[in-house]
Amino acid sequence: MNNDPKGYVSFVLHAHLPFVHHPESDDYLEEQWLFEAISETYIPLLTNFKKLVEEKIDFRITMSLTPPLLNMFDNKTLQKKYINYLKQHIELAKKEVKRTVYDENLNKLSKYYLNRYTNDLHIFKDVYNKNLIEAFKYFQDIGVLEIITCGATHGYFPILYVNEKTIKAQIAVGVETYEKYFGKKPRGIWLPECGYVPEADKYLKEFGIEYVITETHGILYADPTPIYGTNAPIVSPEGIIAFGRDAESSRQVWSSINGYPGDYNYREFYRDIGYDTDYEYIKPYIAHNGARVNTGIKYYRITGNTENKDYYNLQWAQDSINKQTGHFFDCRNSQINRLAKHMDNPPIILCPYDAELYGHWWYEGPDWLYTLFKKIYYDKCDFKLITPSEYIDKYPEMQISTPCRSSWGANGYNKVWLNPTNDYAHKHLHTAGDRMVELANEFPNSKGTLKRALNQCARELLLAQSSDWLFIITNGTMVEYAHKRIKEHIGRFTKLYYQIKKNSIDLEFLKDIEKKDKIFEEINYMIYY
Repeated sequence: MNNDPKGYVSFVLHAHLPFVHHPESDDYLEEQWLFEAISETYIPLLTNFKKLVEEKIDFRITMSLTPPLLNMFDNKTLQKKYINYLKQHIELAKKEVKRTVYDENLNKLSKYYLNRYTNDLHIFKDVYNKNLIEAFKYFQDIGVLEIITCGATHGYFPILYVNEKTIKAQIAVGVETYEKYFGKKPRGIWLPECGYVPEADKYLKEFGIEYVITETHGILYADPTPIYGTNAPIVSPEGIIAFGRDAESSRQVWSSINGYPGDYNYREFYRDIGYDTDYEYIKPYIAHNGARVNTGIKYYRITGNTENKDYYNLQWAQDSINKQTGHFFDCRNSQINRLAKHMDNPPIILCPYDAELYGHWWYEGPDWLYTLFKKIYYDKCDFKLITPSEYIDKYPEMQISTPCRSSWGANGYNKVWLNPTNDYAHKHLHTAGDRMVELANEFPNSKGTLKRALNQCARELLLAQSSDWLFIITNGTMVEYAHKRIKEHIGRFTKLYYQIKKNSIDLEFLKDIEKKDKIFEEINYMIYY
């Protein structure tokens, strides 16, 4: 008797941030990207995974924890700075409890934030002993979470492949970083920005990657055309399996017009006491240069335009979660029943999202997932949750087809990462890539200071290649910082390159940038050979 359900749903969350590490200063606001994500996304997700396990709910979820994020989780300086960040927020929340005593609703919310940040500190220090990697690893080890890897620094393959060895290095370091932290090889990879090029397949194969996550049209325009669209994986002639994003389920969550996160009962992201309160009062808790920034303490729900907002109500938010998980559940059930009639294997609905959507941008997102997973477990339905690896193991036969060159950027191709605002960077990135290959071939298997300098060249190149800087420039947010990072890493690389060529390595300079760009400690520059 066949006990298989009619179909499967697979959630894949892409947990990524660019490597931001400034031990030389406490002034870098950009380090808060990590701290906000830990408090608003990663701790809430871990907390809800733990609740589901304790309640004996059988669930499945997949997450890509990218190499820069893993290196930041593991960084002692950033761990200390996160604890200081929480202590400052606890201090501010205590002041808010006193300041809002005149209004019962506000006061209730300020107490909620005080409890939330106090709890974050307890979880981070006492429960997880500052080790979030082990926290995620636990859920992978018990079989409810599949963790996959990504390119070393989220380098964008469809442009990097001009020199294929730079793609090879991104994949190699991504796999090595995963093995370091999880003690085994990753089966899957989230292609940075879902950027697919067929030229990368042979390197994915070389480093043991079985499957990739691609954008919808990467599958729909594959050659030959896949019979089942994105509802079944395909396998390339090189043997790399590709799963494509399901458009229907994505629209229900992502859409700015009718997506779930826009519900009026949810917390308003853009109203924050960092902007709303008296300047002298909030000054100790905003940017060092006096610029107002988000503090994470937000009292309003989405209602109406930015000025006219009602107070946030936790129970009303939960009511909306219950309503929307029911809607998502019913839609997937109908979708799978519709598809299953026409397919040999049960269909798979792949739902990939940026992890930060869940918690940071959509505050209720982690609780929405928790409620949905419970509903799938308890309510009668025709589908189950599954990871891509489990699906491959169950249904290994699939159509051979080459995915189309694609990305999940606006308009689906390269425009976000190659346009008049950021195109200046590419000639420098390509030149540095060629020079790195040149150095590896000119100085193979070096020792001592020369080896250290060559390894640091590899780090600087990888950090410069991060797709985040190009994305930030296109989006027009924190542009100055993105320009600065590209300039710094290319500058450090180029200076070291000439020092190596002239056999005159400045040891103090090398030590300084090793400390600042402290990532991939076990890197071996010979990956560029």
